[in-house]
Amino acid sequence: MPKTPRKWKGARSPSGLRQVRLSAARHRVLQPRRTAAKSLVAKTLRIATDRSNGADATTTLAEALSALDRAAKSGAIHPNAAARRKSRLVRHVNAALGGVREQTAAHVTKTTGRAQAAKAAKARIAAGKVEKAKGAQTAAGKARAALTRTTRAQGGAAESATSRTESARAGTSKTAARKPGTTPAKPAARAAAKPAAKPSRAGAAKKSSKR
Repeated sequence: MPKTPRKWKGARSPSGLRQVRLSAARHRVLQPRRTAAKSLVAKTLRIATDRSNGADATTTLAEALSALDRAAKSGAIHPNAAARRKSRLVRHVNAALGGVREQTAAHVTKTTGRAQAAKAAKARIAAGKVEKAKGAQTAAGKARAALTRTTRAQGGAAESATSRTESARAGTSKTAARKPGTTPAKPAARAAAKPAAKPSRAGAAKKSSKR
């Protein structure tokens, strides 16, 4: 049993000491990024609250959001923490600016009406039902469906061509039935070519009695 108590309570093994060195190096690299993000967030809130200095809160907000994104990308803070801080910062800035929504390079706000949202939801539901009804399609099934569509299109084209040919034949047969060198008389011409109606016997008798 040692005569003096142990004062060192840290790592003693080589692997433990190596981990301590790595943690210290990582802290030296990542701590400035965390500090920069926090400083920019505080600066943005200060400028948005007190706008007497004439600084632009939108520009500072974009810088703070970019700093949070960089810190999350490098691993200085968790990505979910960065997203949460950005959301809270934007809400605080909007409230400080009088509830006006501002569009920045790093954060874009989008407003959608209720009718449009309901319509989009119905379209998504209908598309999902159609996909479920069809089921998983293989490559052979897709090829078969494409062949069926092609065959139907070709059949429709052939039917239309046959109907046009028959109508053309009927027109030529009617033309051949007429005498050569004559043209069909129009209804008005036929009515004009009819002789005048003969007077009735009773009218003739009246005219002869008057004489």
